[in-house]
Amino acid sequence: MNSCPVRLRGPEHTVDPAGYIEAVRAEHGSVVPVLMDADVPAWLVIGYRELHQVLNTPATFARSSARWNAWDRVPADWPLLPMVLQVPSVLYAEGDDHHRRSRAITDALAAVDPHELRSITVRMADRLIDTFCGSSGVDLRTAYAARIPALVLGWIYGLEDRRGDELAAVMTAMIDGGPDAMSAQRDLMSRMAHLVAERRAAPGPDAVSRLLAHPAGYTDDELTAELIVILGGGNQPTGEWIGNALRLMLTDERFSASFAGARSSVRSALNEVLWEDTPTQIQAGRYAVHDTELGGRHIRQGDMVLLGLSGANRDPGVRAGIPAEGNNAHLSFSHGAHRCPLPAQDIAETIAATAVEVLLDRLPDVELAVAPQELRWRPSPWVRGVSSLPVTFTPVSPRGDY
Repeated sequence: MNSCPVRLRGPEHTVDPAGYIEAVRAEHGSVVPVLMDADVPAWLVIGYRELHQVLNTPATFARSSARWNAWDRVPADWPLLPMVLQVPSVLYAEGDDHHRRSRAITDALAAVDPHELRSITVRMADRLIDTFCGSSGVDLRTAYAARIPALVLGWIYGLEDRRGDELAAVMTAMIDGGPDAMSAQRDLMSRMAHLVAERRAAPGPDAVSRLLAHPAGYTDDELTAELIVILGGGNQPTGEWIGNALRLMLTDERFSASFAGARSSVRSALNEVLWEDTPTQIQAGRYAVHDTELGGRHIRQGDMVLLGLSGANRDPGVRAGIPAEGNNAHLSFSHGAHRCPLPAQDIAETIAATAVEVLLDRLPDVELAVAPQELRWRPSPWVRGVSSLPVTFTPVSPRGDY
């Protein structure tokens, strides 16, 4: 196996990620030495079985980045710092503390009524579509796919529509990583702290109130950070999932030729995306508790292990002869104790499927405004999503009945 590190930055990650990963796999095997920004080293696990091993053995591969042995190599302005900076939350917690937090989040999200969730998602989808349906074209990513998850999550948090709109805008500014990203992050912290204080004083039938009342015993500061983690984990991946599914249905004749029966094919498209174009390509990370071996590589205590979810999903050792359709064994929601909670997975799927269905119901002749090969993917090895999704359609009247 080649021991020369692979750089996790460059157009090859977005132009042909499947071909690139297979070339890397052929040269390096299932566990790849990589260099992140500023040449900070890590291991990228792209083997399905190896990733299962990492995710199922927290005693060997732990979650807390406090264990990382490369902190001295991280510049103060490192762009990936938000991905590894230790913040007290379910994302980094271990052992009993993680179980406490995970149980509370699972219970709070499990109480979301699925029928009401779908009804609210339809209403939010109609609201967004009404803002552009009278024209003849729009960028579906920015005007629709990237916005609807935050609006629905805002409702789950008990926010009225206006505050949900504001929350969506702040989340978008923070995630886009532009000059306003840090101020957007501070704004988001302030909004969440204010929301926690409101719910502490006057509880309601929402997830925030349920978390405050949970036996887990959250403090206000703890819950403020947790709410941002939940929001971030549900917003961007679901938005990219919607966008990637729409791209697939608009460019692949298996789906584009059957728009008349689109509802029956939406779930298939969403599942295929999780296998082939999963929104979270690589996730940081796990940290070796002690020296160990993984996929024939010697992993030192404190080494960072990156979760190559996309690479594992494409592992020919498990994909050979197994179609994606109807198969939910992908790792797009991760696996093990730190996987996305099952109620959160159900909520994300309801939002994504409903968003696509409502759009195709409202704009049945929607089609790409550019040739498929002109679409561009976001320049990131971490996230898979189109930079824009321009479409055209026959203008229709707004409904305004929400």
